[in-house]
Amino acid sequence: MFCGIIEELGRVKNISKRGNITLLEIEVEKVFEDVKIGESIAVNGVCLTVIEKKNKYLVFEIIPETFEFTTLKELKIFDKVNLERSLKVGERISGHFVFGHVDCIGTIRKKNYLNGNLCFEIAVPLEFMSYCLAKGSIAVDGISLTIAKKKSDTFQVFIIPHTLKNTTLGFKEPSDKVNIEFDILAKRP
Repeated sequence: MFCGIIEELGRVKNISKRGNITLLEIEVEKVFEDVKIGESIAVNGVCLTVIEKKNKYLVFEIIPETFEFTTLKELKIFDKVNLERSLKVGERISGHFVFGHVDCIGTIRKKNYLNGNLCFEIAVPLEFMSYCLAKGSIAVDGISLTIAKKKSDTFQVFIIPHTLKNTTLGFKEPSDKVNIEFDILAKRP
């Protein structure tokens, strides 16, 4: 379990195949020190397991379903990725509960400034729009954000300068894809 507060931007070093498993190798700094083999790390909001550590790189195995139904399939060498280690019991939770289980892929429709604040408008499949609650939490590529406004097939989130500088949102443009995880509380019947 995570909270959607990104610890660092990693960089994709290598992507390879071993049978039907995709191996993802990411260059890291901060999260390298105390990471253990078998630990969960959210990579762009996708919960992955560390299978190897070497020379400031972490290696993850990705099964076909995870690879197919997330934006991880679009990663290329040198791409930046959001990284967050799992929560520790007793620590503050600064965002909201994020599980690292992506619900769908969203598409950035607009990136513009409204009243001097950066706003992303993101489209998701219509069957997921009921989980978008105005003023509710949402994880976009693993980043805990608040939905400012809901439209018929999109939602808007405002991005503070700190988040823009310290996450992959600083590199995102209209038509880019993002992993979406809706707040577990919004998914309750």
